[in-house]
Amino acid sequence: MNIIKKRKSLLKALSIGLVLLSGNAIAKETLTVGTDLTYPPYNYLNGKTPSGFDADFMRLVAKELGQEVKFLDTRFANLVLGVNLKKFDVIASTLYVTPERAEQIDYIPYMKTGGVILAAKNGEFTPTKPADLCGKRVSSIQGAAWIKKLNVVSSEECLPKGLSKIDVREFPTSPEASQALIAGNVDAQFEDAAVAQNAADKSGRLVLTSDIIYPVVVGLGLKKGNAELKSKLASAVANVEKSDAFKKLLLEYSVSTPNEKEVKAALDGTL
Repeated sequence: MNIIKKRKSLLKALSIGLVLLSGNAIAKETLTVGTDLTYPPYNYLNGKTPSGFDADFMRLVAKELGQEVKFLDTRFANLVLGVNLKKFDVIASTLYVTPERAEQIDYIPYMKTGGVILAAKNGEFTPTKPADLCGKRVSSIQGAAWIKKLNVVSSEECLPKGLSKIDVREFPTSPEASQALIAGNVDAQFEDAAVAQNAADKSGRLVLTSDIIYPVVVGLGLKKGNAELKSKLASAVANVEKSDAFKKLLLEYSVSTPNEKEVKAALDGTL
């Protein structure tokens, strides 16, 4: 009887082990992606489906890897923390490459864009450059890379001229930053060019008043030290960038891919 019981226990243990191995195999077949789905046209929900540039791009990358992809809606300010806590494998959320972020995460650059200024349509205030924002209330999505640059404008251009600093007001999402402008609670909004154009088109009450300011490189973000995943993703991204589907995506969103010089400049803060 003891021998029979031992055999049954052994078979049960083996069965549990196989189930666990099966579960791990399934998990490894899914690439989890952290993205802020309140940032159209790059990242948004179309019904219940994650859509936009980054969603389409990551589907191409996952296909190249032979994996399924799962998007985890995460507010922008929490993305770097989330990937470092292993809440997801990679960030794909129009994440600008900056020296400060590069100290916290690894990057795989894949796109280039830039910021612009939005103002009220038919309003009296039509800023065309950052210095025009001295003494003004400016809305922005929380944690945006350009906030530090606007603070530099305040200290180097506004205050020396006896003008008040730029009053940057951060909001959890870009639509909330736009709504603050529409409501007259701020004087202008600083936003990515494609996102700003989308907000202007949808609201009918906002207008872009500047050309692209602060050109930026965008990259996937990964937890530092994850060399195996970084190598696989970098290889997949390189292959996707050669595809007609990716080239079509770039045209659709009026963006481009950065060159090595631009990536280096973004990483050392000179872009």
